[in-house]
Amino acid sequence: MTARPIPRQPSSSTDSSSSSTAAEGTPVSALKELVARLHREQHKIQDLLSSLGFALRSFNNLNQFLELIPLMASRVTDADGGALILFKSNGQVRLERLHCQEGQACNDIRKAIEKATRKVTAANSEEGAASTNSVSADFIQSSLDEQVTQALGADVQLFGTPILIKNAERGRLYVFSHDPKYTWTATRQKLVRLVADQTAVAIANDELTVELRKKERLDRELEIGADIQLRLLPRECPEIEGIDLAAMCKTANRVGGDYYDFIPTNYDQLRPKKQDSTEASDPQKVSVPWSVVIGDVMGKGVPAGLIMTMTRGMLRAEVLNRHSPAQILQHLNRVMYADLENSNRFVTLFYSEYDPQTQILSYSNAAHNPPLLWQASTQSIVRLDTNGMLIGLEADSQYEDAQVKLSEGDTIIYYTDGFTDAANQNGDRFDEENLTQSFQWACEHCDSCQEILDYLFEQVQLFIGSKNRNGDDMTLVVMQVKSSE
Repeated sequence: MTARPIPRQPSSSTDSSSSSTAAEGTPVSALKELVARLHREQHKIQDLLSSLGFALRSFNNLNQFLELIPLMASRVTDADGGALILFKSNGQVRLERLHCQEGQACNDIRKAIEKATRKVTAANSEEGAASTNSVSADFIQSSLDEQVTQALGADVQLFGTPILIKNAERGRLYVFSHDPKYTWTATRQKLVRLVADQTAVAIANDELTVELRKKERLDRELEIGADIQLRLLPRECPEIEGIDLAAMCKTANRVGGDYYDFIPTNYDQLRPKKQDSTEASDPQKVSVPWSVVIGDVMGKGVPAGLIMTMTRGMLRAEVLNRHSPAQILQHLNRVMYADLENSNRFVTLFYSEYDPQTQILSYSNAAHNPPLLWQASTQSIVRLDTNGMLIGLEADSQYEDAQVKLSEGDTIIYYTDGFTDAANQNGDRFDEENLTQSFQWACEHCDSCQEILDYLFEQVQLFIGSKNRNGDDMTLVVMQVKSSE
């Protein structure tokens, strides 16, 4: 927006652009004195603007810097005073800073300008209520110019220029003089605009600093959230009788929605192990059935991470009831339904229980990617799946139970859709077919669950590109029945 004098005066100038005319016909000594005075004025202006620039670089407090603005604007233009008015995000127009001569006249000017800003704020509210759109900056500017001019009186020489931040007017800087011979020349207007530009830079820098601090605080909170979530996942795979295990979770963001867990069915009976005691109280020493579970919350980031944490706690409570896998999923769905419905998020979950004594794996699926079972005897792969809806989709969802007898060398991979949905630069997905082929090769050539896990992660990374990062969480659990040898 182009700043304009309010009101415009005849162009009888007192600055350097018209000094040569005033000096015509004067003696040489008088002319030299005039030139010297102009040089002093120029040095004074340069010093003032240099001081303002130094303050902009040095002040950490925006309020301290704003204190200087009306003072500097009036000093560089030899005016009586200045006023800085800012537009607030809530529609208010407020006198931020004022500089003028001490005494009753200054108090009168402050009251007059504050009265003008209140009128503009009230007009903004009425205009905004009458229109479906927000009040335009042009409306505020024109209304404010009119009110300030009326408040100060027609005999005051007034000039206003906008405070522009990203091409949006965020305030006005006014400079005024009571001298009837004072005129707003082009040079003086330019100087006021320079001060206004410095003001805009200071405000923008302050807002950027505030946003940066918010981001830093959010980053710290995310780091804490990621650390808490990491601690909720198993720190290491348990030692289940006759079973080899490996697991890994890679989140797309610092906080993810993937979940896996190993839960001994009698974990409520286990006593914490004392630091100085060699007594084994962990479930690895007890041959009990173990729950192996994997899940995925729809979505990513903090919301998915919070639901994942809620799912973990509620599922561990359900395990204590000693129900079948299908009943556990049914009860979990009923408990979580109200919360998940309000959040518009759902959970896929595959729940299984392995009994080391019988080598039977009982399981039930809530719309999760079916785990793949490689049967060593036939060297073939089958999918472990049952019918069941997403957790949180319907309050009365029913789930099915199924069982499979495992033998030596049999291997199962539990995975989330981050594996099958991983895409390369051409948009092609890794899909279940590629995962099945890679799993088949790994079972035939790898000697441990950890080797199988590492190989599958490596194959996905090669598919999407070594320098690319998958956009979804990826979790993999590998379970293998050990050889009796």
